[in-house]
Amino acid sequence: MHFECISFQGGAIRQELYYLLKDEKDVHFTFGTYRGNGIKKAAQGMASSKFCLNIAGDTPSSNRLFDAIASHCVPVIISDDIELPFEDVLDYSEFCLFVRASDAVKKGYLLDLLRGIEKDQWTKLWERLKEIAPHFEYSYPSQPGDAVDMVWKAVLRKTSSVQFKRHRKNRYARPEAFLKRI
Repeated sequence: MHFECISFQGGAIRQELYYLLKDEKDVHFTFGTYRGNGIKKAAQGMASSKFCLNIAGDTPSSNRLFDAIASHCVPVIISDDIELPFEDVLDYSEFCLFVRASDAVKKGYLLDLLRGIEKDQWTKLWERLKEIAPHFEYSYPSQPGDAVDMVWKAVLRKTSSVQFKRHRKNRYARPEAFLKRI
Protein backbone atom coordinates (compact mmCIF):
# COMPACT_ATOMS: atom_id res chain seq x y z
CA MET A 1 0.00 0.00 0.00
CA HIS A 2 1.31 3.42 -0.91
CA PHE A 3 0.20 6.63 0.78
CA GLU A 4 0.97 10.05 -0.54
CA CYS A 5 1.50 12.64 2.12
CA ILE A 6 1.99 16.02 0.57
CA SER A 7 3.67 18.35 2.99
CA PHE A 8 4.55 21.87 2.07
CA GLN A 9 5.09 24.67 4.55
CA GLY A 10 3.22 25.23 7.83
CA GLY A 11 0.92 23.32 10.09
CA ALA A 12 1.75 21.75 13.45
CA ILE A 13 -0.25 18.60 12.62
CA ARG A 14 1.77 18.13 9.42
CA GLN A 15 4.98 18.35 11.38
CA GLU A 16 3.82 15.79 13.95
CA LEU A 17 2.60 13.41 11.26
CA TYR A 18 5.85 13.74 9.37
CA TYR A 19 7.81 12.55 12.42
CA LEU A 20 5.31 9.73 13.05
CA LEU A 21 5.27 8.48 9.44
CA LYS A 22 8.65 9.41 7.95
CA ASP A 23 10.23 5.98 8.43
CA GLU A 24 7.26 3.96 7.13
CA LYS A 25 8.20 2.25 3.86
CA ASP A 26 4.77 2.67 2.26
CA VAL A 27 4.38 6.37 3.09
CA HIS A 28 5.72 8.91 0.64
CA PHE A 29 6.17 12.54 1.62
CA THR A 30 6.53 15.15 -1.07
CA PHE A 31 8.12 18.41 -0.11
CA GLY A 32 8.36 21.29 -2.42
CA THR A 33 7.17 24.60 -3.61
CA TYR A 34 5.30 25.78 -6.63
CA ARG A 35 8.64 26.52 -8.22
CA GLY A 36 10.78 23.89 -9.82
CA ASN A 37 9.20 20.51 -10.25
CA GLY A 38 7.48 20.33 -6.84
CA ILE A 39 4.00 20.27 -8.36
CA LYS A 40 5.01 17.63 -10.92
CA LYS A 41 6.50 15.39 -8.21
CA ALA A 42 3.39 15.75 -6.08
CA ALA A 43 1.08 14.93 -9.00
CA GLN A 44 3.09 11.82 -9.87
CA GLY A 45 3.02 10.66 -6.26
CA MET A 46 -0.71 11.21 -5.95
CA ALA A 47 -1.48 9.40 -9.19
CA SER A 48 0.35 6.30 -7.95
CA SER A 49 -1.12 6.34 -4.42
CA LYS A 50 -4.22 4.79 -2.91
CA PHE A 51 -4.64 7.46 -0.23
CA CYS A 52 -3.56 11.09 -0.14
CA LEU A 53 -3.33 12.78 3.21
CA ASN A 54 -4.82 16.25 3.31
CA ILE A 55 -3.39 17.59 6.52
CA ALA A 56 -4.49 20.73 8.31
CA GLY A 57 -2.25 23.64 7.60
CA ASP A 58 -2.25 27.37 8.06
CA THR A 59 -5.57 27.83 6.26
CA PRO A 60 -8.91 25.99 6.48
CA SER A 61 -8.56 24.58 2.95
CA SER A 62 -5.90 24.11 0.30
CA ASN A 63 -5.23 22.89 -3.21
CA ARG A 64 -4.08 19.49 -1.94
CA LEU A 65 -7.66 18.26 -1.75
CA PHE A 66 -8.38 19.27 -5.33
CA ASP A 67 -5.12 17.76 -6.53
CA ALA A 68 -5.96 14.48 -4.80
CA ILE A 69 -9.43 14.43 -6.37
CA ALA A 70 -8.04 15.17 -9.84
CA SER A 71 -5.49 12.36 -9.35
CA HIS A 72 -8.19 9.91 -8.22
CA CYS A 73 -6.32 9.41 -4.97
CA VAL A 74 -8.75 8.87 -2.08
CA PRO A 75 -8.40 11.94 0.16
CA VAL A 76 -7.82 11.39 3.86
CA ILE A 77 -8.81 14.69 5.40
CA ILE A 78 -7.04 15.44 8.66
CA SER A 79 -8.60 18.72 9.64
CA ASP A 80 -11.30 19.46 12.16
CA ASP A 81 -12.28 22.76 10.53
CA ILE A 82 -11.89 22.29 6.79
CA GLU A 83 -14.31 24.16 4.57
CA LEU A 84 -15.40 21.89 1.74
CA PRO A 85 -16.80 23.23 -1.52
CA PHE A 86 -20.23 22.04 -2.66
CA GLU A 87 -20.73 20.13 0.59
CA ASP A 88 -24.40 21.01 0.47
CA VAL A 89 -24.75 18.79 -2.63
CA LEU A 90 -21.81 16.36 -2.32
CA ASP A 91 -21.50 13.83 0.48
CA TYR A 92 -17.74 13.78 0.99
CA SER A 93 -17.97 10.67 3.16
CA GLU A 94 -18.72 8.75 -0.05
CA PHE A 95 -15.26 9.47 -1.51
CA CYS A 96 -13.09 10.76 1.36
CA LEU A 97 -12.03 9.59 4.77
CA PHE A 98 -12.12 11.97 7.72
CA VAL A 99 -9.78 11.71 10.69
CA ARG A 100 -9.79 14.04 13.67
CA ALA A 101 -6.44 15.76 14.05
CA SER A 102 -6.17 14.59 17.66
CA ASP A 103 -6.59 10.96 16.51
CA ALA A 104 -4.24 11.27 13.53
CA VAL A 105 -1.27 12.17 15.73
CA LYS A 106 -1.71 9.11 17.96
CA LYS A 107 1.10 6.68 17.24
CA GLY A 108 -0.11 3.95 14.88
CA TYR A 109 -3.69 5.21 14.63
CA LEU A 110 -3.64 6.52 11.07
CA LEU A 111 -1.70 3.66 9.50
CA ASP A 112 -3.80 1.05 11.32
CA LEU A 113 -6.94 2.76 10.09
CA LEU A 114 -5.81 2.97 6.47
CA ARG A 115 -4.26 -0.50 6.37
CA GLY A 116 -7.50 -1.86 7.82
CA ILE A 117 -9.58 -0.65 4.89
CA GLU A 118 -10.47 -3.62 2.75
CA LYS A 119 -10.02 -3.55 -1.01
CA ASP A 120 -13.77 -3.48 -1.74
CA GLN A 121 -14.26 -0.55 0.67
CA TRP A 122 -11.42 1.38 -0.95
CA THR A 123 -12.73 0.53 -4.43
CA LYS A 124 -16.15 1.93 -3.52
CA LEU A 125 -14.55 5.22 -2.38
CA TRP A 126 -12.35 5.33 -5.48
CA GLU A 127 -15.23 4.67 -7.89
CA ARG A 128 -17.28 7.46 -6.32
CA LEU A 129 -14.24 9.73 -6.42
CA LYS A 130 -13.94 9.20 -10.17
CA GLU A 131 -17.65 10.03 -10.55
CA ILE A 132 -17.43 13.36 -8.74
CA ALA A 133 -14.02 14.46 -10.08
CA PRO A 134 -15.55 16.38 -13.04
CA HIS A 135 -17.24 18.72 -10.52
CA PHE A 136 -13.76 20.02 -9.65
CA GLU A 137 -12.49 20.46 -13.22
CA TYR A 138 -12.55 23.80 -15.00
CA SER A 139 -13.59 23.70 -18.65
CA TYR A 140 -13.71 26.34 -21.30
CA PRO A 141 -16.39 26.78 -22.27
CA SER A 142 -17.99 25.66 -19.05
CA GLN A 143 -19.80 22.32 -19.12
CA PRO A 144 -22.80 21.21 -17.06
CA GLY A 145 -21.55 19.89 -13.72
CA ASP A 146 -17.99 21.26 -14.03
CA ALA A 147 -16.42 23.51 -11.39
CA VAL A 148 -17.69 26.76 -12.93
CA ASP A 149 -21.23 25.38 -13.14
CA MET A 150 -20.99 24.11 -9.56
CA VAL A 151 -19.78 27.52 -8.31
CA TRP A 152 -22.64 29.35 -10.03
CA LYS A 153 -25.16 26.88 -8.63
CA ALA A 154 -23.69 27.37 -5.15
CA VAL A 155 -24.04 31.14 -5.53
CA LEU A 156 -27.65 30.68 -6.63
CA ARG A 157 -28.38 28.43 -3.64
CA LYS A 158 -26.77 30.94 -1.30
CA THR A 159 -28.68 33.84 -2.86
CA SER A 160 -31.95 31.93 -2.66
CA SER A 161 -31.28 31.10 0.98
CA VAL A 162 -30.56 34.73 1.84
CA GLN A 163 -33.70 35.86 0.01
CA PHE A 164 -35.77 33.19 1.73
CA LYS A 165 -34.57 34.33 5.16
CA ARG A 166 -35.20 37.99 4.32
CA HIS A 167 -38.69 37.26 3.03
CA ARG A 168 -39.49 35.10 6.06
CA LYS A 169 -38.27 37.88 8.37
CA ASN A 170 -40.56 40.36 6.58
CA ARG A 171 -43.68 38.19 6.96
CA TYR A 172 -44.91 40.08 9.96
CA ALA A 173 -43.37 43.47 9.17
CA ARG A 174 -46.53 44.88 7.56
CA PRO A 175 -48.94 43.97 10.37
CA GLU A 176 -46.55 45.63 12.84
CA ALA A 177 -46.40 48.73 10.64
CA PHE A 178 -50.21 48.80 10.48
CA LEU A 179 -50.47 48.43 14.25
CA LYS A 180 -48.14 51.40 14.78
CA ARG A 181 -50.60 53.60 12.88
CA ILE A 182 -53.48 52.62 15.14
